[in-house]
Amino acid sequence: MQAAAAPARGRQRKPIRCLASIALALASLGSLAQPFPARPIRLVVGFAPAGAADTVARALSEAMGKALGQVIVVDNRPGAGSSLAAELVAKSPADGYTLLIASPSSISVNPALNPKLGYKFSDLQPLLKITASPLLIAAHPGSGIGSVKELIGAAKKAPGQLNYASSGMGSAPHLGGALFGQIAGVALFHVPYKGGAPAVQSVVAGDTQVTFATPPSVLELVRAGRLRGLAVSSRERSALMPDLPGMAEAGLADYSIDFWYGLFVPAGTPAEAQRKLFDAASTAMRQPAVQQLLARDGTEVSLSPSTGHFAAFLAKDNLFWARLVKDAGVTRD
Repeated sequence: MQAAAAPARGRQRKPIRCLASIALALASLGSLAQPFPARPIRLVVGFAPAGAADTVARALSEAMGKALGQVIVVDNRPGAGSSLAAELVAKSPADGYTLLIASPSSISVNPALNPKLGYKFSDLQPLLKITASPLLIAAHPGSGIGSVKELIGAAKKAPGQLNYASSGMGSAPHLGGALFGQIAGVALFHVPYKGGAPAVQSVVAGDTQVTFATPPSVLELVRAGRLRGLAVSSRERSALMPDLPGMAEAGLADYSIDFWYGLFVPAGTPAEAQRKLFDAASTAMRQPAVQQLLARDGTEVSLSPSTGHFAAFLAKDNLFWARLVKDAGVTRD
């Protein structure tokens, strides 16, 4: 009797195993079907902490994370003029969980400087523009340079010997200095760093004399008297930095340059994830606390009304930066 009962028990195990397998499969499908976002999101920054990109990223991340109901982790990956960060994001899974905060350097300038980059512009999907700002031209207080006219005069007296610091090869500050030299007819020696903060600190220390800096990395030092602000790079004064002249007032009316920061995801990211990221970033940047924090650092919130609008803006903006690289004779060396 006992020997006959054993096969019966064996036959009963098969449906139990089948039910367990079905339950596991359903649980797995349930996990995959969780609405986006179901885990923390990484926001990659191509420059060192305390620079403008990092400042904007950290102002955005907390408010955007609250809008999404997930933590946004800021990941600083400086190097190669932000190309390393752009390549990392371009090669990340296109699932919405990796974002890039980028300026014209990684989107327009680096591809123009180096056609052998490890990524292409088409590898990144534009999401939205979030800020816009002029550069701030500042000098070491002991340099004897107190105005744009004095900067031009000093550069003409010692061609190629006046150093200016930037946040890296191909960065907006690098191109801002190159354009200045082209329009003013002077030769400045470019010294690149891995971010705005170390570049500005080199001017504070007197290792370099001048910087064409992003406002968040330099404005407090100007206000504290540790650096001397000469002008903003826009043609007219900026309401965010009203104590500094615009370039027309400073005596170089043909010079004008601005830069922006925007968000990008890997190409192929699902449309629903893009929509949720776009809406959350827009909500975050419209918050008065975020706008006040950025305005204090000389940065204006400037939102794209749609992803398509940002893509159309980039199509024109890419031409400006590529032409500047060519006309100013900027190279990777």
